[in-house]
Amino acid sequence: MINIFIGFDPREAVAYHVCANSIIRHSKLPVSITPLALKNLSAYKEMHSDGSNQFIYSRFLVPHLMNYQGWALFIDGDMILREDISNLWNLRDETKAVMCVHHDYKTKTEQKYLGSKNQNYPRKNWSSVVLWNCGHPANQKISPSFVENATGAELHRFTWLSDDLIGKLPIEWNWLPDEFGENRNAKLLHFTLGTPCFHEYADSPMASEWHRERMLTNYSTQTDSAI
Repeated sequence: MINIFIGFDPREAVAYHVCANSIIRHSKLPVSITPLALKNLSAYKEMHSDGSNQFIYSRFLVPHLMNYQGWALFIDGDMILREDISNLWNLRDETKAVMCVHHDYKTKTEQKYLGSKNQNYPRKNWSSVVLWNCGHPANQKISPSFVENATGAELHRFTWLSDDLIGKLPIEWNWLPDEFGENRNAKLLHFTLGTPCFHEYADSPMASEWHRERMLTNYSTQTDSAI
């Protein structure tokens, strides 16, 4: 069983469902998918006033939600899978506390969806796809109170970990088409500036694949006879 937590924001609920559908369509292993929605997290109180979405900080609760046992995957909702997620799952390294793509880039724009600020900062987007080793001793301190009181810089840069505990994933597992352009070898598309459900980003690079996945999410087989 692959435990997967997907960031959920009611302002773009469709993104969550399309992302989940892409995972289910491609996976050859059973998956357990949990929407990481603030209204479901009674043990956590969001204390931060910044951020572009509702799961920008709650993503760090994954070890707590897993009772500090086993592995789990967190991904943002503005993503779709192009390949079997078990191939990502198989990259787990027991010597690491977390594993992520080590992006190193400068954004094209200072603003993204719904007018949110889009600032450059060290380790930008590292926390958008994370394989969490929930049972690793270094992650024991990631409690709801820790997340509530930590700054965004502390959390998104994984400052509670030494660098040797932050494993590296191939960039194809967190490809940013709206920042980097098309990549037919990408395994996971991350529409970080804005999910194509927003009109401003409907025609962004590789957005046609998101729109196709949305159609498949809405699909239902029909009988031939008219009712």
